[in-house]
This record gives sequence, structure tokens and C-alpha cells, in this order.
Amino acid sequence: MTNNDEPRVGYGAASGDDARPVTIPRLHAAHRASRPLVMVTAYDATFAKMLDDAGVDILLVGDSLGMVVQGRPDTLEVTVEDMIYHARAVSRGAKRAHRVVDMPFLSYQVSESAAVENAGRLMAQGRAHAVKLEGGRAVAPTIERIVAAGIPVMGHVGLTPQHVHAMGGFRVQGKTEADAERIFEDARAVEAAGAYALVLEGIPGPLAERITQALSIPTIGIGAGVGCSGQVLVCYDLLGMFEALKPKFVRRYDAWYERGVAAVRAFCDDVRSRRFPGPEHTFGVPKPSR
Repeated sequence: MTNNDEPRVGYGAASGDDARPVTIPRLHAAHRASRPLVMVTAYDATFAKMLDDAGVDILLVGDSLGMVVQGRPDTLEVTVEDMIYHARAVSRGAKRAHRVVDMPFLSYQVSESAAVENAGRLMAQGRAHAVKLEGGRAVAPTIERIVAAGIPVMGHVGLTPQHVHAMGGFRVQGKTEADAERIFEDARAVEAAGAYALVLEGIPGPLAERITQALSIPTIGIGAGVGCSGQVLVCYDLLGMFEALKPKFVRRYDAWYERGVAAVRAFCDDVRSRRFPGPEHTFGVPKPSR
């Protein structure tokens, strides 16, 4: 690069290219330079530090914690208090990555004033850098109010998990021409309302690419093809830790669940056969004399 001050978001902190905090202007600069952005969910300090050290650009404290952490069938029971708790934990582990926190179900749909208040709590108490909420034209006025309060908003259109029952399940959206046009207009409305980025979930790749080319803000895809400005995965899916749901679009980069089961079985065997603890793991065992 010719400009030493040009942000290097998208290159990753792990390689030592740039360990400075990732800000919204840096995300936009990376988008303009066509450098793909990496977003991964995080729910606690340990995972946040690991993902941060690996060079992830954006950590999303997702309401997906309702499923992968709390064991619920969907995200609908997650509360603002849940999100604050997990967001604070993530903030303690991450030093570089941009932190976004989901606004849970009914925290922004009831009224615009309640939405601003809840977004403010996620920022102040959860130590978030931004909030994310689902919906298109219907929530555009709410996005505008939150942004006017000085709170950055990331949008989310397409397959919106908080509307899972209205959609008839976790199904790909935008398959028909009419549905594709609706999602396209939703994306434009979210940008016009002041969102600084937009998640595109569960839509055909050509539609996601069309939206990305039409907007000036970065798009983050999940099950939306390669034409987005970046990609996001749930960390439990990425690492192979969540067995209850296996979305078609997920690529598993490891098998932590299977390897974890094997490790714990080995521990069980060692305890039951009295191989653990051995002398090297026990306090107070006299050292052999020389």
C-alpha cells in the first residue's frame, strides 16, 4: 500500500498487519477497497479473545445464544438482560475487533422510544460498539431514531430468525421475483435509514450480489453466496460444536464436539481406572531425593 495510514481491516491481526481497534470508518474503508470482512459470533470472554487473536474483524454477540448456549429451539426467548450479560463478557476478551450486539425479539418492535432505550443499554451496559436489528422497510423509522441518538446500527434482511414462525421455519427467502424485489427494497430502506452495514441471510447469491452492488455500505452474508462484502458464521457452527442444527450453508472447519467427547471419555476412563490423578498432578507428593 502506498498510504501507511490506510486501514488494513480484512488482513487480520494474527499476521501482525494491524492490531489497531476496528472502527466503522475502517470497515467502510475495507469495503471500498474490496477487502472481504470477517464476522463471527461470540458469547463469552474466552471465545472473544480467541477469535480476536485469530484476526476476526467483527464479533457479533448474536441472539443465536438462545439456541447454542441456552439450548432453546429458537431465539425468541432471549432478553435484553441476556444480551447485556454476554456482551459484557465478550468486551472483556476482545481488544481489537468491532463488537456488534443483537437487539432481541420485542426489544425494538414495541415502540421507537423503547428501541432507543434498549439500544442505549446494550451500548452502555453491554459495552457494544453497535447494535443489530432485523427487518426492512417496517423498521426503517426505528433505525433512523436509534441512529439519531448516536447509536450505530447494523441491519439484517432476508431470512430473519426472529420471524421464524411467520416464515414457516428457517427457509431461504427471495426465491420468487416478487420476494426478491421486496428484499431488495428492504435493503435500500435500511441503508437510507442510516445503517452502516447490512447482514444478508438465507437469500439466493445473485440477489445478494445485486444488493451489494446497489448499496454503498458493506453487506455481510450468511447463506447468501460469495458476492457480499464479507461473511459471518456462528462460532459453534464454524468449529463443529453444535449438533442440533446443521445449516446447508455452513462449512465446519473443525470437529470440536466430537473431539471434546473423546477427550472427556478419556478423562472418565482415567478416573475410573485410577490413572488420574497421578503423582505429577497431586499436591504434597514428596519429590524423590537425589
